[in-house]
Amino acid sequence: MPSPIFATIFLVVLIGTFVTCTKGAPRAFFVFGDSLVDNGNNNYLITSARADSPPYGIDYPTHRPTGRFSNGFNIPDLISQELGAEPTLPYLDPELTGDKLLVGANFASAGIGILNDTGVQFANIIRISQQLQNFEQYQARVSALLGEEQTQMLVNKALVLITLGGNDYVNNYFFTPVSARRLQYNLQDFSVYIISEYRKILMRLYDLGARRVLVTGSGPLGCVPSSLASRSTNGECAEEPQRASAIFNPLLVQMIQSLNQELGSDIFVAANAVDMQNDFIRDPQAFGFITSKVACCGQGPYNGVGICTAASNLCPNRDLYAFWDPFHPTERANKIIVQTIFTGSDKYMTPMNLSTIMAIDSL
Repeated sequence: MPSPIFATIFLVVLIGTFVTCTKGAPRAFFVFGDSLVDNGNNNYLITSARADSPPYGIDYPTHRPTGRFSNGFNIPDLISQELGAEPTLPYLDPELTGDKLLVGANFASAGIGILNDTGVQFANIIRISQQLQNFEQYQARVSALLGEEQTQMLVNKALVLITLGGNDYVNNYFFTPVSARRLQYNLQDFSVYIISEYRKILMRLYDLGARRVLVTGSGPLGCVPSSLASRSTNGECAEEPQRASAIFNPLLVQMIQSLNQELGSDIFVAANAVDMQNDFIRDPQAFGFITSKVACCGQGPYNGVGICTAASNLCPNRDLYAFWDPFHPTERANKIIVQTIFTGSDKYMTPMNLSTIMAIDSL
């Protein structure tokens, strides 16, 4: 058992670290969502929704799989780099203790959606309700070290990223030719429903202290290699999933504008992931890619069948491909997305980009 003197010294150091963090050092960063932003929580779960085997992580600094659904860095990593901070650790990582808690935490879990019945085929994943409960638990852990007031300050000043929605279509509505949700809703009504549920999630984040929340819409669901392999007859983006993205994203922006108006402040910022990715999907050569149709890692048409494994086809240069596997962008595509999040016009970011937010918050 540590001595009282050691415990006191540790607490003084930790509080000193916190004070430093609030005086110009990187703000805390919290991440919620699905496989686009999961940093490895699913490594600790018994589930098929994992990226903990090669060739995942082939271009990560360690050249080893980390649980990220990427060849290298994912979107949260790249945002952390832009903030001048170290990457957030997965909440389930045993190393997330002490002063590492002050960096923030990644609560995301591959396979989840807005709805609890999304991703049931993956069994043991951390649904968004549980991610929010883990955020409460995180705050209790930090409060035990710093006290409630300083913990609230850390959370209020933090940047939050949440990415949800894609799986509610891919792994729910469209998962089988006749799904329960398809029988219940047409595509428009299903989209309205999940947006209404998303609103409740965002309000819960607000109630838990989040005051700067970056909300990314779904990507171009009909254009990912998986959709091209399973739904396209001529290599064009699959019509129905693409229509889902075209419905979901404007509804998301409208909901966020309404929420901000209700709260009287620009708490939530919408990132138009469809337009960001459509730019390099429509003209990959303009962004230095040789293809936006074929995944770097996979098998079958467009390398879009199944999942990426050690037995899959693997491209020699990941920087030339927009998609890493049948569903997820490469690190280089993620860099383009993150650059647009920071500097993009109102075509991509509503009501403002992240650089503008950072400038406002530094005043």
